[in-house]
Amino acid sequence: MKIAVVTGASSGMGREFARQIAGLGQVDELWVVARREERLKELQEKLHLPVRIFALDLTKKESFEKLSEALKKQKPEVSILVNASGFGKYGTYRDLTDDEISQMIDLNCKAVVRTTYAVLPYMHAGGRVLILGSASAFQPLPEFNMYASTKAFVVHFSRALNVELKSRKITVTCVCPGYVRTEFFQVAKDTKNPDTCNHFKPLYEAEDVVKKALKDSARGKDLSVLGLDTKFKRLSGKLLPAGLVMKVWLKIK
Repeated sequence: MKIAVVTGASSGMGREFARQIAGLGQVDELWVVARREERLKELQEKLHLPVRIFALDLTKKESFEKLSEALKKQKPEVSILVNASGFGKYGTYRDLTDDEISQMIDLNCKAVVRTTYAVLPYMHAGGRVLILGSASAFQPLPEFNMYASTKAFVVHFSRALNVELKSRKITVTCVCPGYVRTEFFQVAKDTKNPDTCNHFKPLYEAEDVVKKALKDSARGKDLSVLGLDTKFKRLSGKLLPAGLVMKVWLKIK
């Protein structure tokens, strides 16, 4: 049995990945992972293939044990893994609580590693891993520091793992979108300082980001970036001094 595993599938990018993967006709079953079970059930009803629900909180150690147990029992071939769980919070070091900081690191970094390593034993040649990064990973971002730093970790982890897995012919693609029209902003602005960032242009559609990501993954690319604005951010992060990049960011954020 060939399956795809999608984390963060209850909303936003994860939900869109689940929808588009279901339409590819490349897997027999879709395993969806998220905290909100009712959202996963709604998704299950809309997709035209078997969907197995895992209502798990990936900041909890026992969640990976449950996923690993299910994989060990079913022994499926995982054709596609999408790590789309994660969240961000706007604010300076003074604005974020200890829980917000810990949860961002746990979900954006630790959960990505734990989920990927749990699934890799069940992937064969031709398998594809997609990990949701962010354009914010391309440069240091004051007042959005914690989230951007977690995504910088994701980019380096993904690209290095892609090289490590070449001998197994498994591709790892880090998806680095700019601003995407999702529920992300509602969560990000729910802090002590919600007005830290207000400039969200250009705004991309999740459908377009995911469509390109799946194409880039199929082509073996280790990075998927949509849009001239996002590509410029990546280029400027490589070529311009970090101090200049941060000054510009503080003026336009």
